[in-house]
Amino acid sequence: RARALLQQLPPQDWDERYCPDLAEEERRQLRAFSARRRREALGQGLACPVPGPCHGCPCKKCGRRLNKGDPGISASRLGDQFWHPSCFSCHFCHQPLVDLIYFQQDGRIYCGRHHAELFRPRCASCDQLIFMEECIEAEGRRWHLEHFCCLECDVPLRGQRYVMKSGRPCCRGCFESLFAEPCQACGDPIGADSEEATHQGLHWHARAACFCCSLCRKPLRGQPLTSRRGRLFCSETCSLGWDASSTASDSSDSAFASAPSPAS
Repeated sequence: RARALLQQLPPQDWDERYCPDLAEEERRQLRAFSARRRREALGQGLACPVPGPCHGCPCKKCGRRLNKGDPGISASRLGDQFWHPSCFSCHFCHQPLVDLIYFQQDGRIYCGRHHAELFRPRCASCDQLIFMEECIEAEGRRWHLEHFCCLECDVPLRGQRYVMKSGRPCCRGCFESLFAEPCQACGDPIGADSEEATHQGLHWHARAACFCCSLCRKPLRGQPLTSRRGRLFCSETCSLGWDASSTASDSSDSAFASAPSPAS
């Protein structure tokens, strides 16, 4: 319950003590934003049996009928509306509202987190609302300017090229030294600027020299392929041909190993 409350009602959304790095102007905006939300949108649902005058009324969320005496939830900010207890949930994330605390907007109820995000972007790094005039938008999310940095070395990435790793930005240097997959053909890391081809969990440079048939060297990009023991082939014929050549090579090696030495 405590974890759910912290998720639905982030303390940094209403208490500046949880945002020690804010500038004074940002603190002022946070105080005004929080006061306006409390005044205009915050409420707490009331759990009670559906009264007689509301017998047969539809649940505000699912539309199913609520009869007199059924358990229901009412929200004073939204008039004579009732919800099934399980339907009293955030319009955005659909999570049940812990302790029935809700925020209303345009006739819909939200948890505190998603109600705040209707009006202010949230930093993907620090999870605080952004009150600055500028922020960085990337991969469908927002960051404070100073928080858009490499997940490994913390170098600022504003205006720089980056790679997303586990939902966070990573500079090219850290990505290539720590996370780049080795190419199955040449063994070199597949860098951030290289096109990559994958098959059955294995990785290749997408260039013709690497992503090609192991026997005839035909480029395989955009072509049908088959694989055997981690090797790629353009056809079953090449696959069988590779098996035949490998078997012949193994036989030659065995014969060479078992031949008598000149001394014997």
